[in-house]
Amino acid sequence: MRIEFDVTLKESDLYRFNMRHAYAKGQGIISIVMALVCLIAAVKTHGSVELSYTMLYAVFSAVFLVYLPISLYLRSKRQMLASEALRRSLRYVVDPEGIHAFQDGESADLPWGQVYQVASSRRYVWIYSSRVNAYIIPRSQIEGKYEALRQIVGEQLPKYKWKMK
Repeated sequence: MRIEFDVTLKESDLYRFNMRHAYAKGQGIISIVMALVCLIAAVKTHGSVELSYTMLYAVFSAVFLVYLPISLYLRSKRQMLASEALRRSLRYVVDPEGIHAFQDGESADLPWGQVYQVASSRRYVWIYSSRVNAYIIPRSQIEGKYEALRQIVGEQLPKYKWKMK
């Protein structure tokens, strides 16, 4: 079995990928914990200390909640602006040998033996070549081919390396 499809990424696709990584790992978790700690401190100290301290805790809580998403958004925007390759369409061919990506006469092959993990959500499929690098495939751009992709992945990878709904 072999399937082919084209993918053109948008800033929002890259942003969601970066958010997924940030909040699934230490930085995002620490950010949420610190925001909660500051919010609890603001609530607990309300009325028992000067109002400025309570407000300071509330501001820190907001900063911890807002800083990471904004910085990831700006990073995604910069990456898209800086990389002509990210803005252009990629042609993917998925077959029993691996995943093959083509763009402007260039190609990249990722044999199944080198695939780190394949994961999916309601909106995306991510084919990881390492813990942090992945092909981002919006499911809206592979309509009608998702089940075939899932079948190929299931045949080529051990179950612990893929999670596709």
